[in-house]
Amino acid sequence: MKLSNFFLIQLIIWFVLNAFSLNALAEDGYKLWLRYNKISSPKLLSRYKSSVTQVVINPSCPVLKAAQEEIEMGLKGMFQKDIPVSSSVSVNGALILGTPDESPLVKNLIKTGDLNRLGEEGYVIRSLLYKNHPVTVIAANKPAGVLYGVFHFLRLIQTEESISNLNIQSKPRIKKRVLNHWDNLNRSVERGYAGKSIWKWEELPEKVDPRYKDYARANASIGVNGASLNNVNSQVEILTKEYIKKAAAIADVLRPYGMQVYFSIKFTSPLELSGLTTSDPLDPEVRKWWKDKADEIYRAIPDFGGFLVKAYSEGQPGPQQYGRTHADGANMLAEALEPHGGIVMWRAFVYDLSIDSDRTKCAYLEFVPLDGKFKDNVLIQSKNGPVDFQPREPFSSIFGSMPKTPLMMELQITQEYTGQAKHLVYQAPMWKEVLDADTYKKGPGTTVAKIIDGSAEDHALSGIAGVSGIGTDRNWSGHHFSQSNWYAYGRLAWDPDLLSDEIAEEWIRMTWSGEPDTLKTIEKIMANSWETCVSYMTPLGLHHQMAEGHHYGPGPDYKNTMRDDWSSTYYNKADKTGIGFNRSSTGTDGVGQYAEPLKSLFNSPETCPEKYLLWFHHLPWDYTMKSGKTLWEEIQLYYNSGVDEVTAMKKAWESLEGKVDRERFEHVKVRLEMQLDNAKEWRDVCLAYFRQFAEKEKQSGFIRRRKAMARQEDARGQGFE
Repeated sequence: MKLSNFFLIQLIIWFVLNAFSLNALAEDGYKLWLRYNKISSPKLLSRYKSSVTQVVINPSCPVLKAAQEEIEMGLKGMFQKDIPVSSSVSVNGALILGTPDESPLVKNLIKTGDLNRLGEEGYVIRSLLYKNHPVTVIAANKPAGVLYGVFHFLRLIQTEESISNLNIQSKPRIKKRVLNHWDNLNRSVERGYAGKSIWKWEELPEKVDPRYKDYARANASIGVNGASLNNVNSQVEILTKEYIKKAAAIADVLRPYGMQVYFSIKFTSPLELSGLTTSDPLDPEVRKWWKDKADEIYRAIPDFGGFLVKAYSEGQPGPQQYGRTHADGANMLAEALEPHGGIVMWRAFVYDLSIDSDRTKCAYLEFVPLDGKFKDNVLIQSKNGPVDFQPREPFSSIFGSMPKTPLMMELQITQEYTGQAKHLVYQAPMWKEVLDADTYKKGPGTTVAKIIDGSAEDHALSGIAGVSGIGTDRNWSGHHFSQSNWYAYGRLAWDPDLLSDEIAEEWIRMTWSGEPDTLKTIEKIMANSWETCVSYMTPLGLHHQMAEGHHYGPGPDYKNTMRDDWSSTYYNKADKTGIGFNRSSTGTDGVGQYAEPLKSLFNSPETCPEKYLLWFHHLPWDYTMKSGKTLWEEIQLYYNSGVDEVTAMKKAWESLEGKVDRERFEHVKVRLEMQLDNAKEWRDVCLAYFRQFAEKEKQSGFIRRRKAMARQEDARGQGFE
């Protein structure tokens, strides 16, 4: 070998080794909010170390073993030292973990009455004295509660809160807190912007990706207790013996973290997977097929959660094709699952325009007459708004309109309509607007949150679902800030009364930094990001103005050749007389599905909140707004201010250079540049389209070109999920 070649090879080896070393040190976002970095303040670190000197636990089951692993990992990372683990208290500062059933020490320290009020997932964290030793106890009725308590305790340290004189009691307001993965069995992800599905079906069950455990840890840390593994546009294969076995391997990993698995099922599975000639829910053989299938699933997955169903919507089959109702279909499945404790989550995302020409009214008209006809283990799952996860919608009128039926809310964590994995949009304020909305269905104070947590009607079963934005990207969510929506979903699912800014501060401290200036800057960016998105996309109650199919950019002039309600023009109704959808009593009377005083409030343009104005009203371009400006002037102001606000977000982020790690700083900086370009496109395209009506100008060549492109694009007429 020539000397020059030898040195060349050595140089290549050095480069590769250093590349791996640098990559190992690079910040890729994989750890999410579970970084457990060393406490930066020496004084605070010393105080924490003196408060936790020993962990006392009897890991008698997999869940308690997971709790032990997490507390050891977290404390070692933040304290930079191993904390001894034992089964008895020997020093001051012991951290005692357990349930009364497996720990006599916990039974002695925590009164039974304190735990009785906390159910199966709640916990207490309490500072006490034991034989003159200051100790901290994390106790619960069941091991899952201990695990949740451990994550809460670690969060206190991560966010540099005091862990002295603790007296915390916490339990989830909502029982079923589920992530819905719109993941296909070929590992593509419907409305996914973070890579492929994390479920490697082709490798299961023989090979189980270690990432599944980290996924489970992240969910347990925020209280998510279930995952529907596959797309609501389901494939029958998920119910085959092969895939049940694969799903059982996933369930084995999730179980120690308090998570159940669910399947999205196709209603015609009996017809497609057996020799049956029908899937009629009242057919005895069909009912038996589902019972046998449920038995088969529970033999493989004893704690299986149940079924999620999209029926008779967007081409998915349902009981209506056999002349049956949603209740007939849901009850058949509920009957099969009932002996095993399983539930049915039956989606209310239906919009058959033969029922009503206003698609926002269809779910109400189909489901409200069925109130009281569903079995007790059925949840009706409605999206937060009546259209489809728009940047802003009023709450769906179905909430509060079915008092005899448990209702669960479906939120979209993945940012299908809010810039996907390119825009920085913190969605917790949007969800809070809906959760805090008063339906007035049982008088003032009947909020949407109280309906979905069961308290308004005293339902034993309650649920909430979040459409996952998770994929194989190292940062899980595509955009580092999209992680905040996963985090916020879990925290709000546990307690809908939490404030969005408090949740943001927690997440920033655990994910980015607790340094005051950095924290304040990121908080401001996040706090304004959703309203900013609304401003440059769909201000004043405009909705569904996205380009068809991919739903990313603007398309206010889009007309679908298959369905009018898949057209942007169906919703904006822009013409020379004005803009907006008339759902008042003089229009479709969509306001009639809301209780008073909302019905009257929404019915008049003078009293309707301006954020919903064009949702409920078609108004002249020169209509006078509260600001004194005309409607057209106000629309222009919003679109321009949206662009200005993204510019400010970008500038604020750039001020953090050197204050956060280089890798994530550059990632977010590039995406904010994309967001600014896209915000300008939204403004320019929408205002150009509306201007031709508002100012009675001729179409520009630009608009003509966009219309020509729209006619060529997406003749398939894709709908929604």
